Amino acid sequence: MNSVPLTKYGAELLKEELHQLKTKERRIVIDAIAEARSHGDLSENAEYDAAKERQAFVEGRIAELEGKLSSAQIIDPATLDADGRVVFGATVDLEDLESGQKVSYQIVGVDEADIKLNKVSVTSPIARALIGKSAEDVVEVQAPSGPREYEILEVRYV
Repeated sequence: MNSVPLTKYGAELLKEELHQLKTKERRIVIDAIAEARSHGDLSENAEYDAAKERQAFVEGRIAELEGKLSSAQIIDPATLDADGRVVFGATVDLEDLESGQKVSYQIVGVDEADIKLNKVSVTSPIARALIGKSAEDVVEVQAPSGPREYEILEVRYV
């Protein structure tokens, strides 16, 4: 199994979700199954079927999270020393050369990507274009609307 890169913050989020599923969701599902069983005939019991489906989802997600965390390579961006290059976990300040608009993105793992929080997956087109580059470099990103050029203003490890 390949290692899964995660920031320290992303790993904490996955651990919290895993804890929630194991301590609360599992108990809720078990109680729902017991309640549905108490209604008698299971062959035509929609509540029972729904509770069993939910149980399968919860157990599947628990297994998925445990697998990701066991193979995680946790990276703390604050401890990185990449000589100003863009690497996993770095926060990059960019300027769109066409519009002049400035934006910052942190390059994170697939599971922690959230564009609303300016966190982009390491597998995204913009992250792939940025990796290995330094401040003042110009990169071309293949966006859905066509190619875009950005200048890297600053690379931070926070």
